[in-house]
Amino acid sequence: MHEPIPGAEAVEETALKRIARIRTDFPEKFGIPRQSGLAAAKGRIIFEEAYRNAEAVRGIGQYSHLWLLWEFSETVKDSWSPTVRPPRLGGNERVGVFATRSPFRPNPIGLSCVRLDRVETDAKYGPVLYVTGADLMDGTPLYDIKPYLPYVDAHPEADGGFAEKYKDYRLKVLFAEKVMDKCREVFGPEETEILAEILAQDPRPSYQNDPERIYGMAYAGGEVKFRAEDDKVYIVDCMRASKPADI
Repeated sequence: MHEPIPGAEAVEETALKRIARIRTDFPEKFGIPRQSGLAAAKGRIIFEEAYRNAEAVRGIGQYSHLWLLWEFSETVKDSWSPTVRPPRLGGNERVGVFATRSPFRPNPIGLSCVRLDRVETDAKYGPVLYVTGADLMDGTPLYDIKPYLPYVDAHPEADGGFAEKYKDYRLKVLFAEKVMDKCREVFGPEETEILAEILAQDPRPSYQNDPERIYGMAYAGGEVKFRAEDDKVYIVDCMRASKPADI
C-alpha cells in the first residue's frame, strides 16, 4: 500500500506563462478541424514580447513536427464535469472526460501536433513559426512548444479506443453551380481546398441534422454558407468578411 503524498489533500495552483499566440484562418470556434492534422490548415506562431528571442528557437528547424500545448481560451469555466458527450458518439452518450479530448476539462489545456514548415524572422515579432495542420482558433494562447520525436512519440500499434472507428468519417463536399469559382476568388485556390477538407469532417453539432438548415462559417477573412444532407455537404455561397481580420 502506498503512503499518502504529503500535501495531496490540498489543491495546488501553478501559474502558467503564455509564451505565444497562433494566428489561423478560424476567427470562431465553429468549423475548426476536430483534431490537428486532419486538414492542411495554416498557422503562424507569434511569440509574446518576452520570448521573442531567436536563441529560444535555435535548432527547431531540424524538426518536421511540433507539439503545441495551448489554452481552450473560449471554454474556460470555474466548474467541470467528470463526464462529457463526444460529438462523434452522437452527442448523447457520456464518457469520462479523461477518455476524451473535450475542451471542457478541469484545466483548459489542449494538445496538438503540427508540421513545421519554416521559421522566419520578422522585424517586429522576431522569430515566427509557420505551421500546417493547426486545429486552433485565431489568437489562441500557447503555453509551450516541444519537438515531436518519432522514435518515442509514434506508436502505430496503439489502440485508439472508441475514436478509432470514426477516424475515416468523411462527408462528400459538393459546390453549388459557380460557387467553386467564387470561393477561389474569395479565399484563394489553396484555402478553398483546405475549406473542403474541413467541411468533409462535418463541423455541425452532432444533435443538429436538419437538411434544410443553412450554416454560416467564418473562415480566412470570409464566410461560407453550407448545408448537409445524408453523407454530403453542399457549399451554397461564400463572401468576403464585412470587416477585415486584424492580422
